[in-house]
Amino acid sequence: MSERPWQPLEEMPRAFGSPLGSGVIRVTPDDFQVDEELGFEADGDGEHLLLHIRKRETNTHWLAGQLARHAGIPPRDVSYAGLKDRHAVTTQWFSLRMAGRPQPDWGGLESDLIQILAVHRHRRKLRRGSLRGNRFKLRIRELEADRAQLEQRLTRLRGSGMPNYFGEQRFGHDYGNLAQAERLFAPGRARMDRQLRGLVISAVRAQLFNQVLAERILQGNWNSPLKGDHFSLDGSRSGFSDDREQSEALSRRCDLQDIHPSGPLWGRGRPLVDGEALTLEERVLLPFESWRNGLEHVGLEQERRPLRAPLRELSWEFDSKDCLGLGFYLPAGCFATVLLRELLNYRTPTVADDTKA
Repeated sequence: MSERPWQPLEEMPRAFGSPLGSGVIRVTPDDFQVDEELGFEADGDGEHLLLHIRKRETNTHWLAGQLARHAGIPPRDVSYAGLKDRHAVTTQWFSLRMAGRPQPDWGGLESDLIQILAVHRHRRKLRRGSLRGNRFKLRIRELEADRAQLEQRLTRLRGSGMPNYFGEQRFGHDYGNLAQAERLFAPGRARMDRQLRGLVISAVRAQLFNQVLAERILQGNWNSPLKGDHFSLDGSRSGFSDDREQSEALSRRCDLQDIHPSGPLWGRGRPLVDGEALTLEERVLLPFESWRNGLEHVGLEQERRPLRAPLRELSWEFDSKDCLGLGFYLPAGCFATVLLRELLNYRTPTVADDTKA
């Protein structure tokens, strides 16, 4: 692809109109708080330890290394479900494989930045993506927007959900992960550091999904059925394909957010959509043949991701004339910054260094 056929997220359409003003996020770490929810209980025994940790201004990779060092185990025996921002206050779960090893004194690891909240025995390693979701508390400062308009937009978002775009964090600084895609997928398959390779593959897959979602927003059917759609069940990894005999029932279920239309996470195998949905996706993804072939070559299988993320627990308060507080829950894999872009043009006082928000 000699010319860039993809859109950066900042150029993609919003579902509810232009931003209503501006504000600043992450002025202090306390302005961006994230709490992981696992969605399962610890087994109570087993060779792994599940640690629930509150961290402040701390990088996930660095903390994983500190846990390995403190426990006297190889870094590969420490795992976590997802990355969390450094410039934030977050609670996060880690698992440590401690087969045959005594449990260390965790008090020696605690500091102003790290607090051990709970330790449980568990039979299995904590794997990436094994979260139920994340609970957020955000504060937007230096707010310049009409309060009544903001409340109206927030009410609409709570009732309708938000577009489930992958946030800009997925693509690296200045979309650098996508810039590496041609090198990775070129004939001869250039050698690439394993971690960078994973980031590039993830970014390419996310961008293809975003392109389809952007088109569905432009057409006004990102949160309603299109013939041939594949639907995701709310709160579940399961889904089903369009039953054309029950179109009215599907529309009602979408309105209730019991189900959500889905978009492609590209890989090998037949698409899970047909009809109008397949025609749309084929048209949107036609310029990305080398990316699609590359994703198939690395062995990924076709999957689907909901085009919409529910926001039923969205709440807000105006702490002062120029400060807005938000509280909400998002399913795993959804991005808080995507909610913010539906409200405001936001900026950060400094560049945060880590990945997903």
